[in-house]
Amino acid sequence: MPQNMHEGHRERLKKRFVEQGLDGFEDHQVLELLLFFSIPRKDTNEIAHRLISTFGSISNVFEAHPKELQKIDGVGENSAILISLISQISRRYLADKNRKTFQLRNVEVAAEYIKSLFVGRKNEVFYVICLDTQLNVIYSVPLFEGTVKEAVVYPRKVVECVIRYNASSVILAHNHPGGSVRPSMDDIKTTQKIVNALSTIGVAVNDHFIVAKDEYYSFAQNGMLPQPQI
Repeated sequence: MPQNMHEGHRERLKKRFVEQGLDGFEDHQVLELLLFFSIPRKDTNEIAHRLISTFGSISNVFEAHPKELQKIDGVGENSAILISLISQISRRYLADKNRKTFQLRNVEVAAEYIKSLFVGRKNEVFYVICLDTQLNVIYSVPLFEGTVKEAVVYPRKVVECVIRYNASSVILAHNHPGGSVRPSMDDIKTTQKIVNALSTIGVAVNDHFIVAKDEYYSFAQNGMLPQPQI
């Protein structure tokens, strides 16, 4: 594409976004537009198509590791980091927005908030969500992170976190990146250890959620915690 046509295409795409947002964009056009800001003088359309062809979908592109992205012809370090930032910025945005507006008053509301914490995560992560007396989120702490299969959880660290943020109660949450939402025996044993540890300082575990893709499992909803509070 000649330089003047290339520049005109960029300006048209930018103007379209400013006026209409991304709703009418194809997935490759979203990537194309994003890459304008890391690749200033090159046609990004072909690179966008290569990314989607390689990873299978735009969500997989955003969740890919920067080193994997750099294997694609035309994707340098800056572009790889920019692309990888999207899912992590989205997760931070959703968590912050929900923290300000969500009172985790029931399982359904809590589940929507908690699912937002795991957007784009490839490894298993264990969260402690600290709540005040009105079930408002004080802080959500990603306390442990493991491999794609497991994260090792220490009840003592959970207790320290609860004390640090002066929580009245907590919700626990972790993800199963490649599996079922059903709890394993280790999940059940770990939950009970944390319940016992927090009971010594008078803090209740209101629920424990397991998230896998867009599904969730609630310990409280399934009768696996004493006296669920939400």
